[in-house]
Amino acid sequence: MGSVQRQASSGSDSDPRLGVADDERKRKRMESNRESARRSRMRRQKQLEDLVGEMGRLQQANAQLVASINASAQKYAEVESANNVLRAQTMELTDRLRSLNSVLEIVEVVSGLAIDIPEIPDPLMKPWEIPRPIQPIMASADMFEC
Repeated sequence: MGSVQRQASSGSDSDPRLGVADDERKRKRMESNRESARRSRMRRQKQLEDLVGEMGRLQQANAQLVASINASAQKYAEVESANNVLRAQTMELTDRLRSLNSVLEIVEVVSGLAIDIPEIPDPLMKPWEIPRPIQPIMASADMFEC
């Protein structure tokens, strides 16, 4: 087997044209590899730049979302606080109405006159049924003309 390898190597060494062609192929292959490596490095650099840009955009979007969430949380706290005040006022007004109804009942019993005493709604039990004045919805044919 060693003699077969020597014959193949001695055959390429004996013909100088084959050695020049091999050297030229090696040189072209090395240049091609260098160019391929350069393109690969450029692709990686571009990918890195794209990812850094996307990261910046995502960080900015994230900051906007955090600011929006914080603003919403602040508004929620304000509305919740106002709602608590309104609940307290409702309870106070309900207590006042009960007191006034008690006075009306006493007046009804003492005077013997029939007095219409309204029922006190419980807004905490059915908040969607809180009494409020009914306002008709007004519409005209002019509203729908283009």
